[in-house]
Amino acid sequence: MSRSQPRHTALRSLPLRRLLLVSRPALWVNTLGVAITGLWLSGQLWNGTLAWTVLLAYLSLPFNALIYGLNDLSDLEEDARSVRKGGWQGARLLSGEAAPLLRAVLALNLPFLLALGWLLSPAAWGILLLSAGLFAGYSLRPLRFKSRPGLDGLSNVAYALPLLIPALMSSPDSGRSVPWLACAALGAYSVGKHTFDAVQDIPADSASGTRTTATWLGASGAARYALAWFGLAGALLWPLSPLSSAALWLVCGGMALALWRRPTSQQAARLYRLSIVSPWLVGVVSGVQLVCNLARG
Repeated sequence: MSRSQPRHTALRSLPLRRLLLVSRPALWVNTLGVAITGLWLSGQLWNGTLAWTVLLAYLSLPFNALIYGLNDLSDLEEDARSVRKGGWQGARLLSGEAAPLLRAVLALNLPFLLALGWLLSPAAWGILLLSAGLFAGYSLRPLRFKSRPGLDGLSNVAYALPLLIPALMSSPDSGRSVPWLACAALGAYSVGKHTFDAVQDIPADSASGTRTTATWLGASGAARYALAWFGLAGALLWPLSPLSSAALWLVCGGMALALWRRPTSQQAARLYRLSIVSPWLVGVVSGVQLVCNLARG
């Protein structure tokens, strides 16, 4: 841990406000939004059940605390060098917070996973466990996908997996309606977005010796790599919604092209705000179409 970090005595528990900061509420759309979209596509959005109520509750604070809490625990050295940590873009853990944070992550996640194991079908619960496992493997050793170029982005398909859960929630034969193509498109988008977002961390990751796809390819190469994945995501989405595909190419492809034209970590940091709202922008386009289709029957 950096010597410049404040020293604090060990804590017995992590305050809720601090835990919320660790969980990065600005990014909850990446988990909650995906599950809600899955509920909508499967026709279950208005059929409130205990299972999906518990699922949505889990995909808010508990699941995001697992994703980003474990990441912060594993990235103490990198975060100490990162100028963007310590605010809405992510916490910078203080001395004495590691142990209570780990206890909080376990206390929040284990009861929900056990309850959902009882409420969901085995297939849906297996998808949820796979997503949680990929996120844990991204941060924790010995796997630590974050420090394995290529695997760091590919493991982020975990963001797309909750899209499958609603169609698998109840009956074994409901897999006929599983939105596999939409999940593949979202997975491709997630791989590209991860690499794009990691460009701004190249200085901190390089200084700490962490090898990522972004540090391996460099800013220019990472921009092209992200652009290719965004292109694939749009192509996979096209049969389902040409308008949503065009929105994805315009927003995400546009920000990747902007980074390619000026490949620096500073430019990536400036474009990060657009990256944060990109799910909202593309989601609004898709949501309007869903509402129109529902209204037309």
